[in-house]
Amino acid sequence: MKRTLWNGQRGDSLIEVMIALSLAAVTALGIVAMQSALARGERAALLRERASLVVDSIAEGVRSNADRAAVVSQWQTRVASMLPSGEIAITDRADGVYVATVSWRAEDRSDPCPEPQAKPLTSCVAVAFAR
Repeated sequence: MKRTLWNGQRGDSLIEVMIALSLAAVTALGIVAMQSALARGERAALLRERASLVVDSIAEGVRSNADRAAVVSQWQTRVASMLPSGEIAITDRADGVYVATVSWRAEDRSDPCPEPQAKPLTSCVAVAFAR
């Protein structure tokens, strides 16, 4: 009869497996958090790109057309479908300078709109132009 002795290895392999699983879980959670942050950033960039295109079109339309209300109403329906709670505002500053602003509901609240006429918790793109 031959006896096998397990000197110094009682439970070591179980602890090593638990440590490896813990490290794998923390790494997986970090990757999931990074993917989530990237998706939020991509969504914010897409909304900002859409708003930039719209505000540029509004500024060009108002600059070339005397009827500002028609341009705003035409784009208001498009903005409402393109951006979450999207709204358009055109303000007359001084000396013939106008500011066209497209605002939308900000989900992450990291980029608040600095324009005074914007609602709280919104992001915006504003373009100043002369008529």
